[in-house]
Amino acid sequence: MTAIFALFTACSFSLAASEKALNQQALISGYQYQHHSRLFGENRRYMVSLPERYHMSNRHYASLYVVDADFQFQHVSAVVKNLARMGKLPPMIVVGIANQGSSDYLKSTTWPDPEDEAFGGAEKFQAYLKQELLPLIDSQYRTKGKKALSGYSLGGLFTLYSMMQPDTPFNAFLAMSPSAWFDGNSLPGKLEPLLKQGKLNAPVFISLAREEGMGVDKVVEVFEQSAPATLKWQYKHYPEENHFTTALPALYDGLQFLAPDYAIDGTDMLALGDYQQVLAHFKAQQKNWAGFRFEWLHAYQFSKYMFWSKQLAQVDNALLAIGKQFPESLTGVTIQLANGFNKRKNFKRVAQLLDQVKADGENLPGWHKQMSVYYQGVNKPDLARQHQQQAMKLAQQYQLESWEVWELK
Repeated sequence: MTAIFALFTACSFSLAASEKALNQQALISGYQYQHHSRLFGENRRYMVSLPERYHMSNRHYASLYVVDADFQFQHVSAVVKNLARMGKLPPMIVVGIANQGSSDYLKSTTWPDPEDEAFGGAEKFQAYLKQELLPLIDSQYRTKGKKALSGYSLGGLFTLYSMMQPDTPFNAFLAMSPSAWFDGNSLPGKLEPLLKQGKLNAPVFISLAREEGMGVDKVVEVFEQSAPATLKWQYKHYPEENHFTTALPALYDGLQFLAPDYAIDGTDMLALGDYQQVLAHFKAQQKNWAGFRFEWLHAYQFSKYMFWSKQLAQVDNALLAIGKQFPESLTGVTIQLANGFNKRKNFKRVAQLLDQVKADGENLPGWHKQMSVYYQGVNKPDLARQHQQQAMKLAQQYQLESWEVWELK
């Protein structure tokens, strides 16, 4: 009897384990790769996280490079993806720059110190990024000219070092708790002439936690006294955070610094006025570092705003203006407006809108979803089913995130 019970228990555990394995699915936000570096004479690792909807179009994206990726990549890529999903930041390709352990990190992020050979590899590291890693990323992914560099602690020091180089491949910099104490606090002296001569013109964000001896106060002083009025820069202090806990909140604010006022909802739009004033607000956002286009949430909120503000008679005029000012956004906004009319069972208007963007829409899951709702509403279930099936097929093809897949169901 005992043997039978033991066998039954073992089988139960085995079945439970099998069921768990079958139900288990990894949620993957990025991948690690390696390539051979000629400059270092060894294989170097890097990590990549692509934006949501990356595979749904031929769109090119701004990129964010992260120093010390083994420590920083996962939370940085998660924050970027969250902010983009919530309409607070343009989607970005996040690239983690991995170091080969602490000694390599120390060497790569600092310039030479005649008294200590452990430092001094920043020039080589900068050359590696410019000559090898960035061209590799540009050849493999749909990037555009907007490339930001972020680093924390010694990574923050290197971020400012890279900013000071005349041939730097980056054009925005996030330096969080930079180790400005290095080399006898020589950083302010290196920055001052460059600022006064107007040689630094890329956006730069600097932060400091509740920590002493970092030398950041002197760096900020130099910016306050010598930065030209045209330079976009910001300093933020986090007295409630220590050197380790500040990395996440500082990164969050640094990213917001690159895209101020990017987030807006329907209520905010109502406060701006009519649709022309709302589009003027969006037009001004194009001057941000990474520009502006309607992301899915902007399009959704704009549709809600048009209904709330009772400007439905102006829908065609609004779409005409969007087609001229934001041509890459026209189809997405139109689909969201069709969604609004579907919910109000104005199927004639839905058919008109979706037909206007059919050429692009046929390649998009959202267009097929609204077509499915439309055909269901006009009592054509077979056509509704065909479009629903196509919506799900495209969602799988484009590797959409689970939240979007379920939105389509």
